Amino acid sequence: MSPKIKYINGRLGELATEWKSFDLRQYSDNRHVFRRETISFVHSSDVIGRDEDKENIISMLMKQSEDQNVPVIPIVGLGGLGKTTLAQLAFNDDRVTSLFPLKIWICVSEEFDLSRLLKLIIHSFENLLNDKKFLLVLDDVWNENKAKWVELRNLLRSTDGFSPNKIIVTTRSLNVASIMSSIPPYILKGLPLEDCLTLFTKWAFNDGDERHYPNLIRIGEEIVKKCKGVPLAVRTLGSLLFQKTDESDWIYIRESEIWRLEQHENDILPVLKLSYNHLPSHLQRCLAFLSLYKKDEIYYSDRVICLWMANGLLEHPKQNQEWEDVGKRYLNKLLSRCLIQKEEDFHLKFTFKMHDLVHDLALAVSRRECKIMNSKTKTVDENVRHLFLCDEKLVEVPRVLEKLEKVQTVIVQDSSLRSKIFDKSLINLCVSNFKYLRALELRDSLLTALPNSIGNLKHLRELDLARSEDIRELPRSFYKLYCLQSLNLGATSLKQLPDSVQRLIELRHLVITIEAKHLKEIRAGCWTSLQYLECITVSN
Repeated sequence: MSPKIKYINGRLGELATEWKSFDLRQYSDNRHVFRRETISFVHSSDVIGRDEDKENIISMLMKQSEDQNVPVIPIVGLGGLGKTTLAQLAFNDDRVTSLFPLKIWICVSEEFDLSRLLKLIIHSFENLLNDKKFLLVLDDVWNENKAKWVELRNLLRSTDGFSPNKIIVTTRSLNVASIMSSIPPYILKGLPLEDCLTLFTKWAFNDGDERHYPNLIRIGEEIVKKCKGVPLAVRTLGSLLFQKTDESDWIYIRESEIWRLEQHENDILPVLKLSYNHLPSHLQRCLAFLSLYKKDEIYYSDRVICLWMANGLLEHPKQNQEWEDVGKRYLNKLLSRCLIQKEEDFHLKFTFKMHDLVHDLALAVSRRECKIMNSKTKTVDENVRHLFLCDEKLVEVPRVLEKLEKVQTVIVQDSSLRSKIFDKSLINLCVSNFKYLRALELRDSLLTALPNSIGNLKHLRELDLARSEDIRELPRSFYKLYCLQSLNLGATSLKQLPDSVQRLIELRHLVITIEAKHLKEIRAGCWTSLQYLECITVSN
């Protein structure tokens, strides 16, 4: 190891010398290639299905406020749902115009720069800070630094006890909404299917032409369902099909993943990509990892955290924190930014889902490292790190896997049709080829025993064999899995935990079902990292 480290240090020194020779300067504003700009005007005839939302926002604007601070109305939702459009509809309504003699629209976008915002506000109306009542729209806000917002708010606050003015803020982040306003945010939801179909027809055909193509409309209905109520996605796919009347073009769009289709600057994926760009790098990696599962999958928070932990995606915990706390914080961040949605809460864990379009985004940024495989998969990039095998027709391990060496995660979807031959050949492949394997989930396995060679997987951190009913004992080499952090042997036929398992000093999560009536005493100093222990009962 020593010569290798010396060689690496030498190469790093050479690279540092080369870097200095170019005299490069880091430019702080080049992080995001695509900068979004918006304007205040919208044709109301172009907007479908937002009448009720518009009325709700206008009623909030007309409501009298007794607060000295300028009341803020946050509109929160996923990118592409139509937050900006809703703000534009309210901004241009005649009732709002008569109520607010001065109206200002500012696209804040990525940088909440106080001096820039004030210049834009003052440039819009020189008399803004005098006696005239105003409505200010801050569109597309990302700032989560409360101090910056307080500075702006204090400059706009009223001095006579209450403020007749109003501010509308659009954002993708619940954190931004809570920082800028004390009232509950207006959570914008997706459009109903019927409204999506109307919008799709508007973008895919010239007025009235859809009547001549009933076969395309039937395909169009299936395309619209993929959009899950997001207007921008509907518009993107509709515009891709404009003036195309060949059925094969429509079928191609229906069968394709959205992330594989050509996208323009204001289409759905570039807009969603902004949400990804604004995540810190550690959250980007964790979001990308979630693409490893199929669409409409129910995610379990504890299992996701274990997988993130196994693959080294979590930052080191701060004082008085555990790794699991870091994982929970990451999930809460993704929830607050509308990138995942909570389904059920079970106190110690919760389930969540990911919108299909966010899943497409995750696929787009992770396609070199994550791969969902089925019986039709013919090729796999040699750099793939994470595999998800799902297909009832997978009766044998795909030959393409034999060429891979860098795999770190293998997850096999539950399948009643899986064979013993499949499970045995898969685990033998993991041991022989995947030397850097960190996580293996083989639930409902038909294996009767683990191979003794499993002890060779020195990097394995997560092993899930839940509901593998034929496994009765662990191999002698099991204690060699020194890095193991999570072990699930729930609903197995295990007779007893061997003494050697106590050597797994990194173990944090243990789920077991054993036939023994008593567990052996754990020796002092063993399992000191254990956070979670679940004993699933058997009849005795």
